[in-house]
Amino acid sequence: MPTPKTLVVIAGPTAVGKTNLCVRLAKFFDTEVISADSRQFYRELSIGTAKPTPEEMAGVPHHFIDSHSIDILYSAGAFERDALAVIDKIFETKDIVILTGGSGLYIKAVCEGLDDLPETPLELRTELMHRLQLEGLESLQSQLRELDPVYCAQNDLQNTQRVVRALEVCIMTSKPFSSFRERQPVKRPFQIIPIALERDREELYQRIDMRMDDMLRKGLVEEAKSLLPYREHNALQTVGYKEVFDYFDGQYGFNEMVRLLKRNSRRYAKRQLTWFKHQGNFRWFKASDFEGIVKEVDLISKRYS
Repeated sequence: MPTPKTLVVIAGPTAVGKTNLCVRLAKFFDTEVISADSRQFYRELSIGTAKPTPEEMAGVPHHFIDSHSIDILYSAGAFERDALAVIDKIFETKDIVILTGGSGLYIKAVCEGLDDLPETPLELRTELMHRLQLEGLESLQSQLRELDPVYCAQNDLQNTQRVVRALEVCIMTSKPFSSFRERQPVKRPFQIIPIALERDREELYQRIDMRMDDMLRKGLVEEAKSLLPYREHNALQTVGYKEVFDYFDGQYGFNEMVRLLKRNSRRYAKRQLTWFKHQGNFRWFKASDFEGIVKEVDLISKRYS
């Protein structure tokens, strides 16, 4: 019986060590990597997204890094369609493909499919992003709680993109966003091995602080300045850029900006861990346990062959 096609998912919080591990796995299994990081798609965002360098990718093909311009609004639904096409193409010559990232929604899109949500007019998205800029996230959260308390009770309302998306559907349809989220997971024509990485909390937080210092040395502030015309874009309403934009606006000084960058990045990592622990059926490994992960992939692949 032929070996089944296998998608190995490597998920986990920011700075946990996904890139290094995936490069090692890709070389070991002679395959390619699909990035499911919702900000690394954009060519203009490099330093603030910790986008892997050519040296870090070490010759391993990585898809959906620098694949789009910030001018393009690239949704999870579009990524689902495009990523599945690339995965199918790689499976023509490989038995294993690696999907990796910290964006849970984009990983879910590939593994399970997304609900058939209604399209909303760009004007409404623009209006909500303008409100976000003027009134802050709390204003949108408050309105969403009134329109869809069920969704708010179950989801992370610190995720700006999700709040805006849920709110625009509520406003356009006059129905709760949660009422559209009843679709059963799609059965994919390949097996999926969901793996999530973790580190001791203090070690992870230290890595996050060191990464942020490295970003600042490499020119995060200058990169953010070049992105000011796009500051209302969803990809920039996130940790790593929003704090710098507020610094530009004079809300606080440089040292406070650095403190907030580190604090908010740590909080973001905590929310990522919570999401992955409550979504799906991830097998958890220490980020350093390369041999254990290889053994797990081999074991499950052979079990289904």
